[in-house]
Amino acid sequence: MDMAFLGDLLTSVADRGRALIGLERLGGGRSRSLDRLCEDLLSGRGEASGMALAQAVLEQWDGLGRAGRLDFFRLLKDRFGPSHERLAIAVERYRDAPDAAAVAELHLSSEPLRQELFRRLNLAPGGTHVLVRMREALFEALAEEPELAVVDADFRHLFGSWFNRGFLVLRRIDWHTPANVLEKIIRYEAVHEIQGWDDLRRRLEPADRRCFAFFHPQLIDEPLIFVEVALTGAVPRSIGEVLSGEREVLPAQKAQTAAFYSISNCQEGLRGISFGNFLIKQVAEDLKRELPGLDTFVTLSPVPGFARWLAGIVAEPGEPPLSNEELSELARPVGETITLDEAEKARRDKLLGQMAAHYLLRARTSSGRVIDPVARFHLGNGARLERINVGGNMSARGLRESYGVMVNYRYDLDEIEVNHEAFASRDTVVASSAVRKLLRPASA
Repeated sequence: MDMAFLGDLLTSVADRGRALIGLERLGGGRSRSLDRLCEDLLSGRGEASGMALAQAVLEQWDGLGRAGRLDFFRLLKDRFGPSHERLAIAVERYRDAPDAAAVAELHLSSEPLRQELFRRLNLAPGGTHVLVRMREALFEALAEEPELAVVDADFRHLFGSWFNRGFLVLRRIDWHTPANVLEKIIRYEAVHEIQGWDDLRRRLEPADRRCFAFFHPQLIDEPLIFVEVALTGAVPRSIGEVLSGEREVLPAQKAQTAAFYSISNCQEGLRGISFGNFLIKQVAEDLKRELPGLDTFVTLSPVPGFARWLAGIVAEPGEPPLSNEELSELARPVGETITLDEAEKARRDKLLGQMAAHYLLRARTSSGRVIDPVARFHLGNGARLERINVGGNMSARGLRESYGVMVNYRYDLDEIEVNHEAFASRDTVVASSAVRKLLRPASA
């Protein structure tokens, strides 16, 4: 069914529902308090009236300021949690007779009312989009009141189902994609900023470039996540060679490598809802069908936590296998590198490579996790740490975040599952011998 037609149909049903329950006569939903509207929505049974009430709730929420939204989230936490009375009865019944029916009732009784409220709000025209924005606003509220995490847990639970991979549609983005979508690609690019329409065209139009995005049926023109791909003859070492407008365009049929050089999440309200792994795997499979000559799938990825980590260990030396003098050399402000001669630069680059290997292979958080978030993402998706590229990103941002270091992660389609299991179950970083050779013995 055409989604525009379906949207118009739902809006028509909601408008009729408003008339049925008197919202138009009473001045829309404004004459009823937000908590009253939510209670009416939960107690109602009719679909038309339910859609109208849901629309009224979302319209009121949309008009709230920061303080009003914080009060609404408090309302969700305090008034729309589980029914403790019903839950206590269910617990007693389970203790008396722990059968399947008692388990089912215990499950239903423990569900917070706000989950059903979110489901009914989702029935309103455009409801999914507003709920995603609502969770985005919740992140700001969580910074002030961490106890609102119980509300976010319900969003995560429902969004995990609503944005299941089975509902997502993969679409190729090219220069002929509608302008309203292309504008969002420019706006949402989070790794390598797109400098206007000409820059976007250089990333989409040439034969050796591809871009793909996941969409949800309820967010028709809103990409959820997108990936930019360079088709190359070899694994790229720097973002400069990928984005250069002076490069020689490679005919797609001659490409041997597909390099994923930018992956951007577009909806902040879907943070923590994982579908990026599916994107990479499906894009790789689609590209392989289109271009059978492709035999290598890699990323060219940033190392966003490296400089911060390095600054921390320089302040408290002793952990990594480098002398205090070497650590001090690496800690010099990036701008000072312009004074280095070739020998000094070579020495510094070697140290950076060794420390980057230490950071990615051995450094851990207090809970034992790999520190770098990009590394966790790709290793968790089954990639292998393939190569460390010193000088891979010499932009101001690249120097500030990682001293210019970038990384290639390799997706071997035959080894993805094994690598994923090694990382997920044992926190093992699967890495090439070239990366492991960069490590210095602890006694050095």
